[in-house]
Amino acid sequence: MNNLTIGQYVPGHSWIYKMDPRLKIVLTILWIVMLFLVPVSIYPMLITLAVITILVLSTRVPFIKMLNGMRPVIFLMLFTFVLQLTYEPRSENPVLLNTFNFDFGLFPLLSIIALVLLYIFTSRFMPSKLLYFIIIVVLCFAVQSRELVNAMGANAFLDNFHFGSYKLLVYEEGLELATSIVIRIICMIMLTSLLTFTTRYQEINQGLISLLSPLKLIHVPVGTFAMMLSLSLRFIPTLVSETNKIMKAQASRGVDFSEGSFKQKINQVVSLLVPLFIVSFRKADDLANAMEARGYIMDAPRTSVDVLKFKITDYLYILISIAVLAGVIVARIYL
Repeated sequence: MNNLTIGQYVPGHSWIYKMDPRLKIVLTILWIVMLFLVPVSIYPMLITLAVITILVLSTRVPFIKMLNGMRPVIFLMLFTFVLQLTYEPRSENPVLLNTFNFDFGLFPLLSIIALVLLYIFTSRFMPSKLLYFIIIVVLCFAVQSRELVNAMGANAFLDNFHFGSYKLLVYEEGLELATSIVIRIICMIMLTSLLTFTTRYQEINQGLISLLSPLKLIHVPVGTFAMMLSLSLRFIPTLVSETNKIMKAQASRGVDFSEGSFKQKINQVVSLLVPLFIVSFRKADDLANAMEARGYIMDAPRTSVDVLKFKITDYLYILISIAVLAGVIVARIYL
């Protein structure tokens, strides 16, 4: 949970901090749209990743902090990568890179059971459970490999207790597709993180109200929606901090969230969620009282100390982004 970066603001003084918050929101959406317009090919996606990386480095936002924020989605990216490797190409002459032959019998079955038991009893001692889980999964497939079984001399188990065989065909097109999709996910996380890192929640609220103001003509509660969204982003780090405090308090009372039976784990989750909900309701009540004490009225006409106004540099950023979008569309059509 310490790696959750959504809603966190990193103080800075680079060019992106001086940009109008309305422009940041619009350009974030525009660049995400451009990501989906880039052809799903390894070289265009690598160029896109390089451009976005240079963009992030130019803002002087801690790049390590952004990389740490990707740790919660590593498993999703790996799962997506492996799933896309099974993609069957539609081209007439696909290039086959490798063929993995797997045999499932008594020896692989006993080996998988042993690996699962090993993970259950040793995972709590590992500093990185995700990495350890990935290693165990790889080993579960490795013990089914025909070459490994032959090398270990376990053919008798396969000959006498053979349940079935299957194979995985890795094509060049599937590998390219898997790599491109993972790069796209990384780019999306970098762009959205860049918005929250460099924009205070008050600025996001003010920018959303200004952008959605035309919806007031059809009686859409723009102010309510913008306030709810900005407060949600603002309180994500607070709730994460409270969750860590509750987990440490429960651990000091003997609760171990990393082990136990299924019933015990349910009780552990309940012991975590109940105090968290109570803390959340208390903070929401305190916030409501503070807003009422300051005379806040929902959807009432409001003024702001900082009046949003586009500068010359903001128009320059718009022109550059439109030029990049046009280049991506042209490349998509003619290349």
